[in-house]
Amino acid sequence: MDILLSNDDGYLAPGLSILAEFLAKQGHVTVVAPDRNRSAASNSLTLHRPIRALAAENGFIKVDGTPTDCVHLAITGLLDKEPDIVISGPNAGPNMGDDVLYSGTVAAATEGRFLGFPAIAVSMCSYEPEHYETACIAVERILARLVVSPLPEDSILNVNVPDIPWNEVKGFKATRLGNRHKSEGVIRQTDPRGEPVYWVGPPGVEQDAGDGTDFHATRNGFISITPLQIDLTRYDSLQNLKSWLEEVN
Repeated sequence: MDILLSNDDGYLAPGLSILAEFLAKQGHVTVVAPDRNRSAASNSLTLHRPIRALAAENGFIKVDGTPTDCVHLAITGLLDKEPDIVISGPNAGPNMGDDVLYSGTVAAATEGRFLGFPAIAVSMCSYEPEHYETACIAVERILARLVVSPLPEDSILNVNVPDIPWNEVKGFKATRLGNRHKSEGVIRQTDPRGEPVYWVGPPGVEQDAGDGTDFHATRNGFISITPLQIDLTRYDSLQNLKSWLEEVN
């Protein structure tokens, strides 16, 4: 199996090295990742300047762009051979609920899916993970199942892993995205010249986090797997919108 591995925490992220080493047992792994932390870059592409891709000292390829740049570049011109699958992560911090709209981790997987390949985004439910090996084993199990029984071609698997030892994991759960309350306000500070600067505040607390959601599963010791799709159309609202537009017309 040829595996393209990327992330949004940067090519020096400890989880990336751990997963790359683990996946090397499953096949040939190529790592193409940002040259620095690009968390919350979402699906942004760099269009107004050239992108540089350089071999790093750890054997990975570092890119001075976004996670989406990394996967797009790798598949459309950098690699001599197309991968069988794109894996993004493991991220230091969860990507659940509304997070997926901002996540660079999910965006890298999404770009793989855009370009026609199966894709998995993997995140740890801790910002200082201690049990990356749990995510590694989870990915191994998922890959083994995908080989035997592939999922629909338009699926992206968003995997969130509790930061606990593997022997404490209660299993895998198919989940839906929960959602959060609105984000906290920006934090205003003053720079050394007396000018105001602003930090984006933390995400909102869980709102829809009941049974069946990714929040609920991981909080109760399960690995959450949410199938994502690229089509954002809200089909259940189409008929209402048509009626609403009659007066506009």
